[in-house]
Amino acid sequence: MLDQIPSWPYLPTLARLGLALAIGLFVGIERERRHKEAGLRTFAFAAVLGAVGGLLGESYSLLALGLVGLLVVFLNLETIRTKEGAEITTSAALFITAFAGLLAGQGHTFTPSALGIATAALLAWKEPLAGFSHALTESELRSAILLAMLAFVAYPVLPPGNIDPWGLVEPRAAWITVLLIAALGFTNYILLKLYGERGIEFTGFLGGLVNSTVTVAELTQRAGAAGGQLTDVTFRGVILATAAMLIRNAIILALLAPLVLLSAAVPLALMIAGAAVVVLWHRRHLQNVFSNAGPDSNTEANQPARTLPTLESPFSLTAAFKFGFIFLALRIAGTLAERGLGEAGFYAVSVVGGVVSSASAVASAANLAAAGTLAPHVAGIGAIIASAMSAIINLPLVARLGQDRALTLRIAWALGAIVVLGVFGCIFETL
Repeated sequence: MLDQIPSWPYLPTLARLGLALAIGLFVGIERERRHKEAGLRTFAFAAVLGAVGGLLGESYSLLALGLVGLLVVFLNLETIRTKEGAEITTSAALFITAFAGLLAGQGHTFTPSALGIATAALLAWKEPLAGFSHALTESELRSAILLAMLAFVAYPVLPPGNIDPWGLVEPRAAWITVLLIAALGFTNYILLKLYGERGIEFTGFLGGLVNSTVTVAELTQRAGAAGGQLTDVTFRGVILATAAMLIRNAIILALLAPLVLLSAAVPLALMIAGAAVVVLWHRRHLQNVFSNAGPDSNTEANQPARTLPTLESPFSLTAAFKFGFIFLALRIAGTLAERGLGEAGFYAVSVVGGVVSSASAVASAANLAAAGTLAPHVAGIGAIIASAMSAIINLPLVARLGQDRALTLRIAWALGAIVVLGVFGCIFETL
């Protein structure tokens, strides 16, 4: 009986108008809060006007946009007359809101909704975006432009498939991996610049996402220069940088070869959990010591100001080619070693890769598994080996730069426990 009831014919029209109205109100709230001349009601009217134009056809759509343009002209004339300046940003937002309403009137849902959300976000984040753009250096801006050029200009030119008879070199697969790792590192670098001032531990974690070796070197060098006053926070910073490296490698596996991540999930989870436990236990232990020592004890709050690691932008043309060369070398070496020596040969290459660049080694293992050259569990163990070697190789840096035997021993015990957890995880996975 319910199937025989005819649907209400006006429901689609009301749904389109309702979506347009919601978009206009959503964007207009931000302008209203800033006490702009065009606020909540103006944006709602512009969106609904665009929706009516979209409902009635092309001619009415053009008329609706023309009327919004006329509204923008009057708005700017009024603000200029009152010596408040032209409302360029508000005018652009009005046009986009009208276009979003027009699309909603034509029956679209995702595109106008995305337009409304993006417009409101750009309006609301004015100060953070302006501060971020002013803080960018010329080299960082060039790095971002270069990354975009290599992604959208150079990549389509590369030949598809293998270019050698042995099936070792696939330019597009290698280049997309290089771009992925470079973009990941550049994004983490930007996060470090935005939020690094919140503390050396947070900086250590974000720095580990960019380059754990450089971060550990910076932290231990500053600890040595501080004469032991930053020992405790440096210890946690090094462990957090190691945990960040593990998380970054897990993200690489997830993006390039999810099956490999599933195979390496238990060891990676145990290693990351071990690092988290070490940091939390150490912090709790210090809090107990300081609380028992009394208010005049030398707490971390009394330590000198902490400065950020001076990490350079991780993306440049030289860095891209260097990473690409390392990635290709590890991919070729891993393939040949696996063909000639079996799994043991690939694991040996993973050891060397972890010392040179764990991100390159992990990406190479994931790429080989995705191409069918390696079994996912073999690639997963190789990724764990490379990650463990990347953690272990930091110990000589800590010993040489920190010049603190007690700090070196504590970090050695912590990193050793993390590596042992990874070994147990690999054993569990193979059972």
